[in-house]
Amino acid sequence: MNRPELIDEIAESTGVSKTDVDASIGGLFEVVAAHVSSSDEKITIPGWISFERKMRAARKGRNPQTGEPLDIPAAHAIKVTAGSKLKKAGKGA
Repeated sequence: MNRPELIDEIAESTGVSKTDVDASIGGLFEVVAAHVSSSDEKITIPGWISFERKMRAARKGRNPQTGEPLDIPAAHAIKVTAGSKLKKAGKGA
């Protein structure tokens, strides 16, 4: 399912206009992106999903084409975790 299909289904199931649904989804991800880019505080929608910025330690790696060792610097990464309700839905329950 892509974004337009998601918007259509949410609009149909809630009775909210597609324009408002699209704006809400866009707003949600703008807020999440702004928050995780500047804070280590976790954003949680209990039972469904959580977003968290984590620090990845520096490490050694290898160039897959040449096999040459290289240093990978420390960096931030985003961790997205499914909550219990989402996991249950994924199992078909």
